[in-house]
Amino acid sequence: MEDQGTYEKAKKRVEAKMGFYVHLAIFVAVNILLIINYTTSPQNLSFKWPLIGWGIGILFYALSVFVFSEGSSLKEQLIKKEMQRDTRKKWK
Repeated sequence: MEDQGTYEKAKKRVEAKMGFYVHLAIFVAVNILLIINYTTSPQNLSFKWPLIGWGIGILFYALSVFVFSEGSSLKEQLIKKEMQRDTRKKWK
């Protein structure tokens, strides 16, 4: 049963990463088109708003997938640190 649980967790992480990469590819493609549009009509500076807004969204998506997801090294380190802190409190 442990193998099934491990498999499901790994599958979930892989799906999250694949979703991020698809989202990133679409972000790059759309923004390339927006920048090309800017070069053909430089008086229109509206391309920067979707670039900035969507870029912030991509940043948070990346953080949720690679930094704060289950099994990420940062999250695991923080969990271990908290466990050690709790263990020390029990012995005092």
